[in-house]
Amino acid sequence: MSDLIKFDPFAEMQALQRQFLSDDWIMPMKNLRMPTTDVYTEEGKQLTVEAHLPNFEEKDVNIQVDKGALVIQAEKHEKEKDKTKKYVVRESSSSFYRRIRLPEIADEDKIEASMKDGVLKVTVQFKELPEPKKITIKSGK
Repeated sequence: MSDLIKFDPFAEMQALQRQFLSDDWIMPMKNLRMPTTDVYTEEGKQLTVEAHLPNFEEKDVNIQVDKGALVIQAEKHEKEKDKTKKYVVRESSSSFYRRIRLPEIADEDKIEASMKDGVLKVTVQFKELPEPKKITIKSGK
């Protein structure tokens, strides 16, 4: 089985459209659940990204670094077959995509990710920058 995940750039927009145009048109915001993503720095030493993905498992999530950006994708497909009916399949799909530009001081070799209780936490360490070199001024004599 391939590890490649097909990316649908319109999946989130289509999900929103389905929610707004569903039978529950009187209160369309009632079921709206947009995943929260927090991006912050800690003491100037690392960048932390926390994505709240309660409906996803680790196997559903793919994290990559692409051209100076951190790319987080998650996709989940569920099928439920009703054995009492012929040819009936109930399918649902959910996806998540975030692309976060990394600062120049990000060390792409020191990225770690963990997932606990539906929260994906990715930390990107910053490179140690050399201290500025002091230039001494010689007297003009």
